[in-house]
Amino acid sequence: MKSFIYGTLAVWAAAACVCLAAPEPAIVPGPDDWTVDVRFEHPQQIALRPGANSKPRRFWYTIITLTNKANRDVDFYPKCDLMTDTFRIIPAGKNTSTAVFEQIKRRHRRRYPFLEPLEKVGNKILQGEDNTKDIAIIWPDFDAQAQGIKVFITGLSNETAAIDHPIAKDKTGKPVKVFLRKTLELSYKLRGDTALRSDVKVAYKGKRWIMR
Repeated sequence: MKSFIYGTLAVWAAAACVCLAAPEPAIVPGPDDWTVDVRFEHPQQIALRPGANSKPRRFWYTIITLTNKANRDVDFYPKCDLMTDTFRIIPAGKNTSTAVFEQIKRRHRRRYPFLEPLEKVGNKILQGEDNTKDIAIIWPDFDAQAQGIKVFITGLSNETAAIDHPIAKDKTGKPVKVFLRKTLELSYKLRGDTALRSDVKVAYKGKRWIMR
């Protein structure tokens, strides 16, 4: 048990070192840097009952709207994680079915008639307002002990940075390079009894751009 605790602490200490050493996104973008315009809905819940006698499965999702205002088409390779304040990290799309997306699409069909699931958006965002994309990002329900969550959305920019890993070394003894991407971070506090999942609401705490 002690070895598990010490190992966990070591991992988080290393992660903290990386975060502390990480550069911030550029205030003035470089001539070849781009960041798409993004609007977002705050996370909300949806429940899906697989069968008549089955317990409903709960999911969380957000909807983002992306507009490429650069003077060219851009690559889109997203990575979307939900992290709880209990240190659980959940990748988007994990253990979710197309039925969940279809239910979300029906719920929002008036405002987002062309809503797409993250997994089927493709790897290009064409330039211009006419090519704006509305995208649903979905996660399975998370730890009921969590009191807060953060959503990380990477792929909205081509800005990157490289830093030295504080611990890992290569064969020559030099620090291993850690490559970071400009990432949108959304922070939320959970309100209500977290054990009663249907009653839990999110309170928006803010957003920022980070290198992750």
